[in-house]
Amino acid sequence: MRLSADDGRPAGQPGRMSDVLFHYYRVNPTTWFYLSSLLTVALFFKFSRVFSIRNVDLAALILLAPGLLAREYGEFRDSDATRQLGYVWIFAVSAFLMVRMLLDTLMERRPLLESNLSPGGLVFLGGSLLVFLLANVVVTPPAQEDLAAAEAATRIEAREPGLDADQLTRLGPGYPLLFLLPQISTQSLFSPDGAAAGAPPAARQEVHALTARIMAILSQVAIVVGMVIVGWRHFDNVRLGVAAAVLYLLLPSTALFTGRVDHALPGALIILAIAAYHWPMLAGALIGLAIGTIYYPLFLLPLWCSFYWERGIGRFVVGVAAALAALVAGLWFTAPDAAVFVDQLRQMFGWIFPSAVSLTGFWGLPGNDAVFRLPVLAAFVAMMATLAIWPPRKNLGTLLSCTAAVLLGSQFWKAHDGGLFMAWFLPPLLLTVFRPNLENRVALNVLEDEWFPRIRRAADPIAA
Repeated sequence: MRLSADDGRPAGQPGRMSDVLFHYYRVNPTTWFYLSSLLTVALFFKFSRVFSIRNVDLAALILLAPGLLAREYGEFRDSDATRQLGYVWIFAVSAFLMVRMLLDTLMERRPLLESNLSPGGLVFLGGSLLVFLLANVVVTPPAQEDLAAAEAATRIEAREPGLDADQLTRLGPGYPLLFLLPQISTQSLFSPDGAAAGAPPAARQEVHALTARIMAILSQVAIVVGMVIVGWRHFDNVRLGVAAAVLYLLLPSTALFTGRVDHALPGALIILAIAAYHWPMLAGALIGLAIGTIYYPLFLLPLWCSFYWERGIGRFVVGVAAALAALVAGLWFTAPDAAVFVDQLRQMFGWIFPSAVSLTGFWGLPGNDAVFRLPVLAAFVAMMATLAIWPPRKNLGTLLSCTAAVLLGSQFWKAHDGGLFMAWFLPPLLLTVFRPNLENRVALNVLEDEWFPRIRRAADPIAA
């Protein structure tokens, strides 16, 4: 979708924010990068401790944005060199952040570094940012490319045979019914033409667009709520959760991809699983839904199983299995025939040879040989296996930082626009930046040793 001073709406059509606020224009993403960077420094930079790790983290987070802007400018100019520069920049900063997350468990001293704004001011600012970001999703019509998969989704819902399997393969591993929903981007850069140029008028495509809008809005709200809950329930300091949520809303990547369901939904499920980590079955169900939705959280299982190994591993595994079974059942009941069901099942669980994937993003650029994805993937698997056994006893802080590290690592070999899916790892990463010392939050200390302890205590008042 392209933004301009005139949103391309026919005269007299109501419902635009510019009709309510005179001469209201959305902030250009490049301008938002400068504004958000200044706000981030003003709110969270520790001027009394210039060389603190907090300030290094803020600098790295701010430096993600120039890579995003270079990539988007390269897309607009159709310049492979500019796209390459953008991706290399993003990968370089992401590599630093991944190392930072891996080393976080070695940082024993964690002084309380709150924001430079009062809690009430943070809540007001965060609420305002959330409202305006979600308003962009509501008022921005989807472009033609955003609705390209709507017809295929309709055919699946109508149980029509003969769905082209290649449509599934080129979208990358993940839940087919999610990928067939249109993706609504809230901002598109550098183009002067109107945003509503290509939205098809068919009612069924409008339904798909509305569904995607609702899913994006609920996912973004869930991310913010989940981060606040983690601060309130697990950090024992709601201000830290609010500060992390405000920083998430300030980042340019959030503004750029607010309406992307495949960005926000997995991030929401993962952060809610972290918020519910003391209920292993619920946490497992949320991780299972995230795995079924976008596949890549599958690589979190060794880490999370290691966390629950001393207590809760059975409940966690049952939750994961139940969620995946429910998603498979959904595919079975919507697939028009067995062949389509098998194709969708392969898509959901990533049963695709690396050589058969249609590459986009960094690995799809002409100068990048796809064969180098294989050693990157091997290094990622080695890191994932290492995190399953080190550190041997994991606490909530380890779970946060290593979850962010695994999701960051998956970006380097992801075949479809790897590096851009920042909503997957930013919530746990930001909570790691703000977290206090959590060494006592281990599964053996915080989990009940029974499946349904409250029910059993109610049924046996003597034991209670």
